[in-house]
Amino acid sequence: MRLVSLNTGLPREVTWHGRRVLTGIFKQPMDGRVTLRQLNLEGDRQADLTVHGGQHKAVYCYPTEHYEYWKSELPGRELPLGIFGENFTTAGLLEDSVHLGDTLSVGSAEVIVTQPRLPCYKLGIRFEMDDMVRRFLAARRTGFYLAVVRKGDVRAGDEIRLLVRSPLAVLVSEITRLYAAKSYRDEDLAAIERAVQVEALPQSWKKYFRERMQRSVAD
Repeated sequence: MRLVSLNTGLPREVTWHGRRVLTGIFKQPMDGRVTLRQLNLEGDRQADLTVHGGQHKAVYCYPTEHYEYWKSELPGRELPLGIFGENFTTAGLLEDSVHLGDTLSVGSAEVIVTQPRLPCYKLGIRFEMDDMVRRFLAARRTGFYLAVVRKGDVRAGDEIRLLVRSPLAVLVSEITRLYAAKSYRDEDLAAIERAVQVEALPQSWKKYFRERMQRSVAD
């Protein structure tokens, strides 16, 4: 597992459908070592902290393996690394192999997997496509967020190592599927019971799933 590209960017104002929008989704690959702190990478910042950034979203990871899919979906489109707004473009870390609560090391830093990405309209701004958010969710190639357990320095090319596998074994892909599911089976409810026990999963996700479980049981 490897950090293929390290991408950062500061918020900028752009015009979208006739209005000015401040967004931090524009990221550029960085050379050399960059310090990863508790809330973000050095040289990186989020524009709207009500929905982006914070302790549970310090780093956004997107698998380089997904770029081939998008090249076929968006023929002729240039797809530079970092175009999905990711801080880490990774190799060997896919949503169907990474669990909520998995602890990883990269460079001298230590991180933990917290949640999949739910994109907002700013992904559409980056691609200049109104339907990009819908296509992104439908593809189930979401990437995932990391919280910082121990700050350190990272750079492109660093090995990413699994330090601790979460014993609750809830895959990032599974939590995305459960979030979007219209109804739940018994095995889905069991998976959600495990998910809400994952300490790294933010309270907002736990609240959503507990409410969904209550409605499912009531029905």
